[in-house]
Amino acid sequence: MRKDTLHLKAPGNWINDPNGFICCRGRYHLFYQYFPYAPRWGTMHWGHAVSRDLVHWEHQGVALYPTKGYDRNGVFSGSALEKDGKLYLYYSAVRYLRENADDIHIAPDDTYETSQAMLISPDGMRFDNLADKRQIIPVLRDEDIGDAKDTRDPKVWVHEGKYYMILGSTFRKEEGKALFYRSEDGLSWHYVNQYASPEFRAMLECPDLFRLGEQYVLIGSPMGVTEPGVEYENHAMWALARFDHESCALSLESPMVYMDYGQDFYAPQTTLDQEGRRVVVGWMRMPQAVEDAPDGRGPWNGMMSLPRVMELREGQVYFGVHPNAADSFVPTGLPWQEVAGRMPFRLRATLSQGQGLNVCGYQIRLEEGRIKTDRSQVFVDLPQYRRTAETPVLAGDSCSLEVYVEPNLIEVFVDGGRYVISHVVYNLGCALDGPVEELSILREQG
Repeated sequence: MRKDTLHLKAPGNWINDPNGFICCRGRYHLFYQYFPYAPRWGTMHWGHAVSRDLVHWEHQGVALYPTKGYDRNGVFSGSALEKDGKLYLYYSAVRYLRENADDIHIAPDDTYETSQAMLISPDGMRFDNLADKRQIIPVLRDEDIGDAKDTRDPKVWVHEGKYYMILGSTFRKEEGKALFYRSEDGLSWHYVNQYASPEFRAMLECPDLFRLGEQYVLIGSPMGVTEPGVEYENHAMWALARFDHESCALSLESPMVYMDYGQDFYAPQTTLDQEGRRVVVGWMRMPQAVEDAPDGRGPWNGMMSLPRVMELREGQVYFGVHPNAADSFVPTGLPWQEVAGRMPFRLRATLSQGQGLNVCGYQIRLEEGRIKTDRSQVFVDLPQYRRTAETPVLAGDSCSLEVYVEPNLIEVFVDGGRYVISHVVYNLGCALDGPVEELSILREQG
């Protein structure tokens, strides 16, 4: 059984969106979009991993896979909730309208239709894909409600004994919108309301709605945020919101802004941890596979971010490293070259205006009041991908940094998570220059 520490990676081949993220029976479950046959996107399954602490993960293999007419071409993204000791898994079911004879895993001309379905697991570990599935929301044929193809990613929650679902959709790819459904039992659902906004751009993917204290926050992944022709156009964002459960009326109270300014982070999903904190994990998009994995998993593409705790401070959502992950690192007096050879590692530093860090070839500087990063020296030769990133202007003339480094991912947390820049990287070197205050390595388990 393959295991991952700190970052959940593809066990081989391809993964993308986190799905069904939940704490159930004392364990965290993280499902994920999975193509088990090659390190590329294809017919989606749900892979499954479990953890006691959000740090040490054990892959459990395939949980959900196509078996029905309505999901024959893909078990797309969704969520989970626990009811009566059982795990209810909600997902978008995809059926292609035509077949590509040369590659059955890709829909010709992107022609398919989507419905919503579920599978009930008796314990969160057993999944009968033949007997325990059901379609719960058929393909939408009224475009005033939602799009037959692009309505997906059900996120389900319980409020005062009733069940609620938010779906991402679009009106003719002209304006994204969120759809709301309600249920008395989590099985039979009816449409209640919708909300469209230019903030959702052409289409809203992977919506998630919850409260931080008394304030509602909406996160999602609008499509078409940045300029076309440069990877990536679609980005994970958050906004303050107002929501009424009785009418399912939603409105935004602030513009949508980036959850991660590195712009590789996508399709995030949240859950409550064992202490009641709101935790988010996102998919880190990788432009090419890692071909020479030293642990024998074979070529792989896709990994998850560190778990991040979401906190609202004076109208700003912070994304700090989850304490379980942060506490997994211990300061070390080892020489730098030995630390670099023992990835993952963490460094802490304070930068003043004009100062910078060179971390294994990855550049971090505080210039013009912003943290700016450059991965040009440790990235692939693909000109359509962004190499630099920057935060909004910071409040003061200096800032604190926590930088988590592993061979294919660097995550920079600015001022305790006020802003984050996460970047996929390749071919890290061994250089370290700059005002590093602390170097830490991963604590050995047990």
